[in-house]
Amino acid sequence: MKKDETKKLVREGYARIAVQGGSCCGPSGSCCGPAVSADDVSKKIGYTEDELKDVPEGANLGLGCGNPVAIASLKEGETVLDLGSGPGMDCFLAAGRVGKSGRVIGVDMTPEMLGKARENAGKGDYPNVEFRLGEIENLPVADNSVDVVISNCVINLSPDKERVFDEIFRVLRSGGRIMVSDVVLSKELPEFLKNSDAGYIGCISGAMLKKDYLEIISSAGFQDVEIVDEIAIPADTWVSDPLAAEVAEKLKISSAEVKDVLGSVVSVKVKGTK
Repeated sequence: MKKDETKKLVREGYARIAVQGGSCCGPSGSCCGPAVSADDVSKKIGYTEDELKDVPEGANLGLGCGNPVAIASLKEGETVLDLGSGPGMDCFLAAGRVGKSGRVIGVDMTPEMLGKARENAGKGDYPNVEFRLGEIENLPVADNSVDVVISNCVINLSPDKERVFDEIFRVLRSGGRIMVSDVVLSKELPEFLKNSDAGYIGCISGAMLKKDYLEIISSAGFQDVEIVDEIAIPADTWVSDPLAAEVAEKLKISSAEVKDVLGSVVSVKVKGTK
């Protein structure tokens, strides 16, 4: 799939999610199991009850695969950039951490998501949060202007991840840091799954091998790159998933073998410093 086609697929897929609601990543629309509510999904990947109550209604669509804000060690007065900010949930949580002297910028390439985020911002008091339309491969952000970059299950969707981390490095100040939650692989996927539209929107087909993901972060210039948390999606959750049925049909394999194929999908939280 060409880069432009991939971006179009992702943009259209997330536009539908913005309008209709629902989640994306992993089996049955979530990163952590069968179809459940957005709040239940978010609790399983690291958000607290208090955090979920602290964001405007509609800001949580259960789209993530981790909680980067929780482990980003945000400080009062810092400037935070959220890549693929969606309906704004992580931006609103970050805003509370950096206070009124800080600033939060959300960037998303889907106008429908951007509209939803701005609508959600209007439901609360967020004078230090703004949302910008843009691609994470070409960030609408000045050089050396950000203290922390966070992202939640988004970079795997990019067809040019090297460019994404080069851009992150560009906008970060010296000493700035990244804390991203994302989906990676413990082994290669079958070729057809790499080209699956459903698999791509589901944060699977665009995922890289874990070692390659860490390598491109280091190659961008980041130091002290490490995984601080890792969650394997339980294989049993894939059994009744529509994507599992597609895998079984294409590969002519048993449900046990399907679980082995899809069991290579792993959610990680990665940090690094400029």
